[in-house]
Amino acid sequence: MDLGWTRRIAMLSTSVWLIAAAAFTARAGFICYQQARIPPSVLASVPFDQEAGNIALSLAQGDGYGNLFRKPTGPTAWLAPGYPLFLSLIFRLFGALTLTSFFAAVLANAAFSAAATFPLFAVGKRLAGEGVARAAAWAWAVFPAGVLIPFEWIWDTSLSVLLAAALVWSTLRLGETSKMRAWAGYGALWGFALLVNPALAAGLPFLGAWAFLRRRAAGEASWRLPALATALVVLTCLPWTVRNYARFHRLVPLRSSLPFELWIGNNDLFDEHAVAGHRRITRYEETRRYAQLGETAFLDEKSRLARRFVREKPGLFLRLTARRLTATWFGTEHPLRDFLETPLLLPRFILVVNLLVTAGFLCGAALAFRGRVSLAWPVAALPLVYPLVFYLTHTSLRYRHPVDPLLLLWTVYTFAAAARALRKASGHAFTP
Repeated sequence: MDLGWTRRIAMLSTSVWLIAAAAFTARAGFICYQQARIPPSVLASVPFDQEAGNIALSLAQGDGYGNLFRKPTGPTAWLAPGYPLFLSLIFRLFGALTLTSFFAAVLANAAFSAAATFPLFAVGKRLAGEGVARAAAWAWAVFPAGVLIPFEWIWDTSLSVLLAAALVWSTLRLGETSKMRAWAGYGALWGFALLVNPALAAGLPFLGAWAFLRRRAAGEASWRLPALATALVVLTCLPWTVRNYARFHRLVPLRSSLPFELWIGNNDLFDEHAVAGHRRITRYEETRRYAQLGETAFLDEKSRLARRFVREKPGLFLRLTARRLTATWFGTEHPLRDFLETPLLLPRFILVVNLLVTAGFLCGAALAFRGRVSLAWPVAALPLVYPLVFYLTHTSLRYRHPVDPLLLLWTVYTFAAAARALRKASGHAFTP
């Protein structure tokens, strides 16, 4: 083969645009494969039969931001507005609960997920060079959860993946500038991200503080910069907060459902010594109770039950928290037992992948901190703090998914460091 063509092919294979296209192709291919196995009538309705889809349907039908369980229960603040508003736009354009709307939603999810390749590549390049960035981007392109989740969940998860990577990338850039416009844009980006996924707020003080201290170390910092960014975060979210106060007469900055999420993961179903005959939690019963009490009273009740459980059974709460921490990082509360007992290859493969990603993240971050890599903190901070709320409530691999690209980056970083160490050791071994 001509050397020029060889060089062009090599350059093409390293293009972030090609990697992003491959990521989208993998996700779109899985969508095509799966949809062929499911009746169209099911695809048009069932994937939207959840809170985000129900709110979007209510909006598309002109009934406002409400009707959480597809019943006339009135306004809600259960979810932040970003993704339900996006879904409602799809419904208005392509019809509510149609096959076309389903494809529009899942292909949009695939595009969000694939687009995360760009900020991931940029972060990796700044952290450890183009080789690590390229390998991390390709790893994300074929990462199993990244391929599956855009189809499996019509939710804000895939958009949150893009936003999480973009927030880290913009933080690294912000650490290099003291321009007011850049800091204002950073605050607006955070505000938009919180209106999509409020759980991302866990990373805001850590990433924002790092960028400010970076500029302060360069002798260019002013308190006006973080003040401006903070003001833009607040102003971006303020209309939604005001709306919630007007509807519910209480402060609900972003979403109201935390008491319910806390109760789901902390109740007597988890206590083997609880009173016999305790009913299982069912969607029908909780929907009926919600409709009976209304959102505010329903959540107040769940808050009281959850707080009483934690207060009366602190030991069990701590054990449940430890189990949720394990499940967040490995996909199951008992990874070794489940790996040995399951006869299926796919669950075993997923367990192994999560073990590698978790170990790769911890080792990579430790190596970077030990080596005093200047950008280690902002790249590691979000994966460390983002899952904290899920340790206290309930969890799954889907909840962790927004930080998966960063975990893959750290895993590639670990393998690259190991490869360098082996080459160095081999060179010393053969030095005369």
